[in-house]
Amino acid sequence: MKKLLIATAISGAALMTSVAQAATYDIDNEGAHASINFKIQHLGYSWLTGRFNDFDGSFEYDKAAPEDSSIEVTIDTTSIDSNHAERDKHLKGGDFLNVKKYPTATFKSTDFKSTGEGTGEITGDFTLHGVTKSITFPVERIGEGDDPWGGYRAGFMGTTKLKLSDYGIDYNLGPASTHVEIELHVEGKRQ
Repeated sequence: MKKLLIATAISGAALMTSVAQAATYDIDNEGAHASINFKIQHLGYSWLTGRFNDFDGSFEYDKAAPEDSSIEVTIDTTSIDSNHAERDKHLKGGDFLNVKKYPTATFKSTDFKSTGEGTGEITGDFTLHGVTKSITFPVERIGEGDDPWGGYRAGFMGTTKLKLSDYGIDYNLGPASTHVEIELHVEGKRQ
């Protein structure tokens, strides 16, 4: 009887541990099911849009306990792509990203707060151009479920606006161009 109680207690503890832990998802950038896009006004006359082609990361997520969610992303800043080679060369240079000195940007979450069914605010440390600041931005769950290949996936999006001078980037493109808008779209494969 004593052995049965111990075995039951161990099984129950293992079950509770597995239920309480969020699943790990790798961001599916190989299948091009994730993107990091940006847009900034150019002189106040038009929008310049682009993306970062190379990045990697993962996130933790459990629909039953969204407060336990977290994400880590590393962006290869040398992969900036505004669909114009000469402009990309300028963006990679000392006036903007200075990719020789700062070849990566990173985001590591420190907190997640649910704001409703499938929505929340994520807070974390964002490092760009050698400067780290805590930022908070809204996120939305797009969907989740089984994929056709026997796996399980979940997808999210989030947007934020960054003041360039907060990160030591103060090249003057006019008063309408002091901030850049970032969109993060991720689809993760559960591990």
